[in-house]
Amino acid sequence: MPSLPFFEVDVFASGPFSGNPLAVVAEAEDLSTEEMARIAAWTNFSETTFLLRPRRPEADYRVRIFTPSGELPFAGHPTLGTARAWLALGHEPAAGAEIVQECEAGLIPVRREAGLLLFATPPRLRADPLTPGETAEIAALAGVAVEDVVAAAWGDNGPGWRILQLPDADAVRAANPVPGTGGLKYGLVGLEPAGGEHAYEVRAISVDREDPVTGSLNGAVAQWLRERGLVPDRYTAVQGSRVGRDGRIRIVDEGREIWVGGRAALRVRGEIEV
Repeated sequence: MPSLPFFEVDVFASGPFSGNPLAVVAEAEDLSTEEMARIAAWTNFSETTFLLRPRRPEADYRVRIFTPSGELPFAGHPTLGTARAWLALGHEPAAGAEIVQECEAGLIPVRREAGLLLFATPPRLRADPLTPGETAEIAALAGVAVEDVVAAAWGDNGPGWRILQLPDADAVRAANPVPGTGGLKYGLVGLEPAGGEHAYEVRAISVDREDPVTGSLNGAVAQWLRERGLVPDRYTAVQGSRVGRDGRIRIVDEGREIWVGGRAALRVRGEIEV
């Protein structure tokens, strides 16, 4: 039975076991799609990734991203966690300082900065405001009054997020989502008081669970809030307080691209028998 390199990475961590765990299987060229899906269902993490040789010459590696129930074209914490595992295997970018990840959504640049890994947020596939009916549906799922919704929009950069802005971070923390979402994915965001250590609190509810820390949603939230002038060009957001985590998300807007990053710490390194 062959063995492949295997990692568990703590992404967006503020300390040990405080972020969102990711499983990474390297050297996965000989695995079929069905085998990848079975492994992802077995690990039962929100995402499991599979490291492959790139198909495009500009890329350093290719990744496939699986949830326990399907495959995603892009996701944020899997991007950072996979890059961390790739570096741990002794690799370095072929050209320049930036790592270039190939995934179904295209080429995603990843860079290192002051101990963090950051990815360039891909363009949103859909960013229009939610309709009143869509807003009411998500508010009901989130357990908040529709009249407390400050703004609502799509933030779809692959996973299909719908976003509600609530009056403040306390309102986000106080929300009580109902079990199950009918397959919908949504996020809540509320600003902290000006001048604080963090700009806002985020929560992400995906299918039947609340995600600890979510890179794709935070990228879409940053794009949405920045274009409305509600946050500075560099700041930190927090996520995970309602599920026992303490994630930290670093946002850097350089004008052309918004970068989303955090710490990605290796917690487990070994082999998986396949």
